[in-house]
Amino acid sequence: MKTDELIVYIEDGKMDERLTDIYLDKEKLSYQRSRYIDAVKKYKELFGSSDEYSDDVCIISAPGRTEVCGNHTDHQHGQVLAASINDDAIAIVGITDSPLDMVNIKSEGYDMISFSLNDIEKQDNEEGTTLALIKGVIAGCKNRGYAIGGFSAYVTSDVLGGSGLSSSAAFETLVGNIISHLYNNGSIDAVTIAIIGQYAENYYFGKPCGLMDQMACSVGSLCYINFGANASDDENSNTVTSDINKSGIQDSRPLIRRIELDLDSVGYSLCITDTKGSHADLTPDYAAVPAEMKSVAGFFGEEYLNDVPENKVLNSIPELREKLGDRAVLRALHFYEENNRVLSIADVLMSGESHFTEFLKLVKASGDSSFKFLQNVYTSHDIQHQNVSIALCLSEKVLASNTDHSYGVCRVHGGGFAGTIQAFVKNERVADYKEALDQVFGEGSCAVLKIRKYGGLRVI
Repeated sequence: MKTDELIVYIEDGKMDERLTDIYLDKEKLSYQRSRYIDAVKKYKELFGSSDEYSDDVCIISAPGRTEVCGNHTDHQHGQVLAASINDDAIAIVGITDSPLDMVNIKSEGYDMISFSLNDIEKQDNEEGTTLALIKGVIAGCKNRGYAIGGFSAYVTSDVLGGSGLSSSAAFETLVGNIISHLYNNGSIDAVTIAIIGQYAENYYFGKPCGLMDQMACSVGSLCYINFGANASDDENSNTVTSDINKSGIQDSRPLIRRIELDLDSVGYSLCITDTKGSHADLTPDYAAVPAEMKSVAGFFGEEYLNDVPENKVLNSIPELREKLGDRAVLRALHFYEENNRVLSIADVLMSGESHFTEFLKLVKASGDSSFKFLQNVYTSHDIQHQNVSIALCLSEKVLASNTDHSYGVCRVHGGGFAGTIQAFVKNERVADYKEALDQVFGEGSCAVLKIRKYGGLRVI
């Protein structure tokens, strides 16, 4: 659709039903309408006046994600529960007419990124940059035999960087969907886009992340994901095959199950609070978690903890402590307990709304394990700054109730060490909870979100 036509289309309310379906919040419909119109106008301002760029555009959306359970289990081929949220990144995008091989992406608040598709090989000096992520996704698509081509895009995002809602995975999903819809008729499936996103982040960007973030952003809804199971062995999952990507990393297609979680029907809300902690210099902390878990697996001749029976670890604790240290042992034991909790929560949610208090107890147990055993609530290199710890302490005071946690529960969210906390809060307590957290961390720090049913998609 032409940019001017699209602006009128949105202004006339013709996209309202689509926006409500995606974002699930009628109170924010006016905001989304204005947001989309402003983004189209910005694209036209940047690209619409030149013959080199197409005025025919589409809109791509990719959500952030929230992890419900399975903290730091994905990189050990474990199990997780994760969901897409109704904060997202959107791109107004059109094909570059001349030259056809140019990619131009302008993200709100950042400089334009431009490069030729003849220059998408990995460059070590680009590690840690957005340019590396974009090139990695495009190269990942090309390596798998998909068509690629030039495009120009204006991107705006509600998924704040460093917030623990996986802004990088949302961005990777966004670029993957652009390639899919512009040049492959939308044929690149969500799981493949997620795997390509992880490839870009691991190999091009240089961050040793697992696959959970990309999977939750790309697939959508609340998903049970078993990274140790082969999807092709399960008749109810997408039947796919594995391949070896260019970096030599094994591509895996995990088993995925969608699980319904209607928080409105049980009277609770999902609250994510950005504690404003800095992620600077935390890469070694993140990298140490999978490295230490893998060191325990390596003690038994395996690469991943999922391939080592828990009783072997329990029976070898003295030797493991001496060789690998106590924290590696604690993190390994967290892995096994967290895997069990994922299965328990999945069973509880599939048992119906009457079991929601058990769900809350299990989420609380997951958070406690992350704090005590996984130890990813603050960095040991800077004990004077513990934003996440403060947020958890304050949350527990506001939500203090009887032993069934009926007012709500909280936990560290995502990778940890800084960033965000997650809370499931009884609706009647949300206003007090939000006020208390905002008072400490700043107005708007606590966001009340919904679980959206879509992952990456073409909006129009």
